[in-house]
Amino acid sequence: MNLEKQAVYNRWINILAVVIPLVVALLLGIRQKIDLGEWTKALPHLNGGINSLTAVLLLVGRWYIKKGNIAVHRRVMTGAFLLGSAFLVSYVLYHVSNDSTSFGSVNPFVRGIYYFLLISHIALSVVVVWFVLRAVYFAFSGQIEAHRRVVKYAYPIWLYVSITGVVVYLMISPYYS
Repeated sequence: MNLEKQAVYNRWINILAVVIPLVVALLLGIRQKIDLGEWTKALPHLNGGINSLTAVLLLVGRWYIKKGNIAVHRRVMTGAFLLGSAFLVSYVLYHVSNDSTSFGSVNPFVRGIYYFLLISHIALSVVVVWFVLRAVYFAFSGQIEAHRRVVKYAYPIWLYVSITGVVVYLMISPYYS
């Protein structure tokens, strides 16, 4: 791939890695909720499932690449990427149409764990966008060494974000109305 084309892709990755979290933050900050219907109340449960399946696919994808099965690895990781994209859409739809749910535990230890996981999950979900977009770009453009270098960081962050998303969901799910 020529350097000019590569620069264009890198620029788009950098733009998306900034714009996606900003747009999500702006949409979450909207006080006036949009009535999309009662079906949106089920989205947190769907999101918990999506995060669970994403974590499983990440582990399976790693297993396949360690076994040298590049074709299955690519399909599995593409599935994880598509699930992450679906999660993002579902998450935004829920939050533009429903008020946030407060964590109801009064136990200070449990609250500390919950907020540590939530804050680290949110912060790393912003960071991981850039890494995942680069990993996908490098993989699909055949830049395997660059893909391996970025995956050293992308994979553990993405796995952490997926798993903590599930844990945070399980901790707050009793408080959904």
